[in-house]
Amino acid sequence: MPIDTTDQSGALALFKLVAGYPAATLDLTSLPEPWDELCRAVLTAQDPTGRMAAFQAALAGRPDAATILRALQAQHPNAPPNESAVIVRLTDVASRAVRWLWPGRLPLGKLTVLDGDPGLGKSALTLDLAARVSAGRPMPDGVRELGGPRGVVLLSAEDGLEDTIRPRLEAASADLARVIALTSVVGQARRLTTRLPTLSDLKPIREAVAAVDAALVVVDPIMAFLPSGVDGSNDAQIRSVLAPLAVLADKVGAAVLVVRHLTKSGRANPLYRGGGSIGIIGGARSGLLAARDPRDPAGARRVLASTKVNLAAPPPSLAYRLEAAPNGSIRILWEGPTDHTADSLLDDLSARDERGALAEAREVLRQLLADGPKPVPALQAEARQAGINERTLRRAREALGIVPRKGGFRGGWLWELPPAPTDPRPAADAS
Repeated sequence: MPIDTTDQSGALALFKLVAGYPAATLDLTSLPEPWDELCRAVLTAQDPTGRMAAFQAALAGRPDAATILRALQAQHPNAPPNESAVIVRLTDVASRAVRWLWPGRLPLGKLTVLDGDPGLGKSALTLDLAARVSAGRPMPDGVRELGGPRGVVLLSAEDGLEDTIRPRLEAASADLARVIALTSVVGQARRLTTRLPTLSDLKPIREAVAAVDAALVVVDPIMAFLPSGVDGSNDAQIRSVLAPLAVLADKVGAAVLVVRHLTKSGRANPLYRGGGSIGIIGGARSGLLAARDPRDPAGARRVLASTKVNLAAPPPSLAYRLEAAPNGSIRILWEGPTDHTADSLLDDLSARDERGALAEAREVLRQLLADGPKPVPALQAEARQAGINERTLRRAREALGIVPRKGGFRGGWLWELPPAPTDPRPAADAS
């Protein structure tokens, strides 16, 4: 229905609601469309501070969004010149218990972040959880919170539906009829267009959730679904994307699980090891980490640990393995609780990363000095190009027994490999 631009009552009411005016002071009766619908959507926010995010969620995907925004901007001169406080009396706030898909790990209506290095089975793990939700089976620790089977929505950028996702879901005994993949968004302006979905496509995500009554939405990985122009390392830009998504998650009551990779930063705090802005884990109510078990010499055992839990006591870590399934795919074999924590797992990971970086730096330094001594500035420049920082380069120098020396009276500092050790035995005995 076209917007009636001559009737300013709806636009003014919506403008005041988004600006934080108490709803009781406004006349919200008999508003024309789309203002009535939008005002009701804004009022779903639990308090006035969340109305802007609710408005953004309601506006996303509407073909008349630009017209609505222009009509709201036209109301600004009509706003009273003096700002006033917006208060909420806590006696007017209804208490509500936290709802869980998986207690302590996956809250319904909230965002959860799963961090981990490639090759640890993060995608297989999310599909294992998806299969359990779709079939109404208990979670890996035996807990069952949902009343029965529910739907799952997948946004996957790294695995094929035919050769990876479906076989893994079948190996995990999923009800495939309850699992759907959101693969594209179709729009129509002057011509029909098709593009990949992003996290700002709230209307298509909401439609997908409604199509299968989804209790779980998986985004794997998050960086592949950021809108064009959004810098994944920019806190403000990331929060502007995740805040409306969190409002949508609360509105539809689904757990949103986003996957991201770890960085090589070496930071000890698990909250700072995930890729991108701190706003990603900051916007989540729960954080999980997948890592190798440092006590498993074969390197096959993995651990799922909690990095952040705002809504419950921290849950115990759980061990798991990847095993071959009869259909030729892989599946998760859960092995029960372990005393590992995210901190201990990342401490071991950082130590292994450091040892690997040192070994690489030693080999690069050997190659750079194989033909004789070189000036230190030139070595440092070449090491930087190879991705070796100054601290690691210095440790590699010490490990190789290189002693810096001056290159003449006015020369700079040089590094060169020490001479190879000689056999101390007399020549006659050396055979």
